[in-house]
Order: sequence, then C-alpha cells, then structure tokens
Amino acid sequence: MGRPLMRIPYTDLLAPPTTIPADAHTLTGAVNALRRFFAEPPPAHLPPSTLVLSGAGLSVASGLADYRGPKGTYRVNKSYRPIYHHEFLNSHEARKRYWARSFLGWSSLHKAVPNPGHYAIKHLGELGLVRSVITQNVDSFHPKAHPAVPTLELHGYLRSTVCTTCRTEFPRDEFQEQLARLNPRWAALLKEALESGALDTEDTDERKFKGLKTNPDGDVDLPDAPYTTFRYPPCPKCLSHPPVQPDGHKHVVEVDAEGAWSLPSTGGILKPAVVMFGESIAGSVKTAAEQAVDSAGKLLVLGTSLATYSAWRLAKRANDRGMPMAIINMGGVRGEDQFFTNLSPRQQGEQGVRVELATHELLPALVSHLRQDAHHVAQGPASGSVRENIDAFKDMLS
Repeated sequence: MGRPLMRIPYTDLLAPPTTIPADAHTLTGAVNALRRFFAEPPPAHLPPSTLVLSGAGLSVASGLADYRGPKGTYRVNKSYRPIYHHEFLNSHEARKRYWARSFLGWSSLHKAVPNPGHYAIKHLGELGLVRSVITQNVDSFHPKAHPAVPTLELHGYLRSTVCTTCRTEFPRDEFQEQLARLNPRWAALLKEALESGALDTEDTDERKFKGLKTNPDGDVDLPDAPYTTFRYPPCPKCLSHPPVQPDGHKHVVEVDAEGAWSLPSTGGILKPAVVMFGESIAGSVKTAAEQAVDSAGKLLVLGTSLATYSAWRLAKRANDRGMPMAIINMGGVRGEDQFFTNLSPRQQGEQGVRVELATHELLPALVSHLRQDAHHVAQGPASGSVRENIDAFKDMLS
C-alpha cells in the first residue's frame, strides 16, 4: 500500500513521568493525593466540577490493546499503521483489506465489557465530583458504564457504520452479519480463531501457535482467500435511492450477484463511524469539547499519552484556563512538564497530581475512600488526613 503520507504522531517512547506528589508512587499515596485533589476547591474563577479526558489505557483492563504502552500496538508491531481516511475513500482495495481486518477484530471488541475504571467514573459522578467525560476511545464503554454521566466521544464510535455519501448510520452488528455472508471462508477462519483463543492475544507468535497464521506486518495469512477477494456491502439506502452528486448527476451504486459493493460505483460506501487518521473531527464535536473544558474547574486525565493533537489541545486549553490537573497514565504523556510547572513544592495533590498506576486498580480504591470521606461529612466532624479539607468537600457535594 506504499509509504504513509502522514506519520503517526509520537510512536516513539515518551519521557518517563515525574510522580507528583513524590509519595504518590504507591496506591495509598496516590489515593491520598487524589482525595486532596477533589477536596480542594478549584480557583475562584472556575466552576466547581471536574471533567474527565480518557484514552485507550483506560480500556486495557477490558482486554483491549492500547497504542503506546509497554505492550501497545505501535511498540509490539513496529510495521503497523492505521488506514488513512483518503485511502479508505479512494481505494476499493484498501477498503477490502480494512474490512477483512475489522471483520476478525470485531468479535473481540464486541464481547469486551467496561472494567472497574469505567464504573469508578460512574461512582465519581454519583458523588457529585465528575460532571462529564470526553473520551478518545471508540469502544462505547463510557456510555455503557455511566449513562447518567454524559460522554462526548471525540473520535466517534465503532458500534455503527456510516455512509460516506448520505451520512446514514447502521448498526455494526448487522454489518458484521453481512460480511460473514459475503465471505464464508473468512467466517470459517473467524470461527476457528475464536474457538482456539487466537484473537485473545496481540502476540503474533502466540496467535501462530493457536493456528492463526500471520505475515510479518501482522496481517492474516489466508492463501485461499486473500484480501483482494474480500467483499463488503453498500449502504442500503443509497442502493435503493442513489443520491445526487454536487454536479447534479446521480451517484452510481452497483452490487454483484450476492449484494457486495462493486465498481464502477461512486457512492454508498460505508465506513466505521470513527474519525480516521487524516480525517477532521466534526466542527460540532470540537465546539462541544471546548465548551466542556470551559464549563469545568478541574481536569482528570485517564489512560492517555495525549499523543493525538485533538486530545492534547484540550489539555492545553484546560491548563491555559488555570484548571488544576490530575493525570493517571502508565508511561509518559506528551508535554506533561508544562502542566505542572507552577505547582507549589509543598502541595500534596491540591493543585495537581501525576501518578503512574493502573486505572482499574487506583480509581475503585479512590472511590472507596471518597465515599468514606463523604460519610464522615454527613455524620459530623472528621479526623485524620481529611480534616483540613472537610469544609471544601462538603461544599462540592452540595
């Protein structure tokens, strides 16, 4: 498919983080720092609420791969690169390869469920500490785990396909059924891979041991059914009523004898309802994300290196507004030094937190202690480390 026209950002190792405060390298220390972070009111000019900005690291405990972590896709498979939006739109062959890979990967995502980190956000919402979430993830775990805490899916979602011509969305489950019908040999391969557990790991050697042969770049090796033979369906709406092009002529939408999209079709191409590399985020989504930042007083960053500009610019916007920030991520974060340059050397989490611990372990532990803090507030005078912040915490819960 040739060399990429655009480089995937920040595929190299990021600088290791500095733990803030220093004793937050343990679970107990991190929990205490985050308790102080939530108990301390934001600066006077900011609203009393916290916004969550999440990334792939939050979903690792659900069995999904991250991108830049120790076992991330970009580090395990150096030759991996995603398809670019222009390639998908312009190349029938590129779409065949994309949908074949997606056909095999969909089952793993479909059976995965939110993990304790996602449900901890639900509980932080119930405590009145988190008002909304912006996620880069496309797995739909946030809306499943905490429907009462609104989620803005910055990069879209995989649960649907969308027509690139008429913009109609369709359930991904139904699309998967059509792919199986049009590609019986691939459907048999998927069944075998699921039974062997080959799709439960990202390790190419382990996949090969379990019967799933792959090429050096990680692609499946299926000699009797290569990517060039893979077929995918068109948008049913465009097929039945081809829309008009800007020049006034109707789009051509044709299918083969079994209903697969075929050339010389000019429309009716379905894509995942996600923002692909090289594709712009919708203006309405960008505006909503900026408004979410501007409506919050603090930012809690979970499981993301902020390597994509769309996420980093939101963190920078929060920092420029003077919002205290807490970052929980395994590994480095893009430009994180600038987010903590003005912290008092004596602060213990009130102004900012940076820890390198697993979100599915840290967040539930934090919720447990915050519930105890809230109970102490309701029952009367408190003791111990939360005494100095009890009035602020009471204000935030009111």
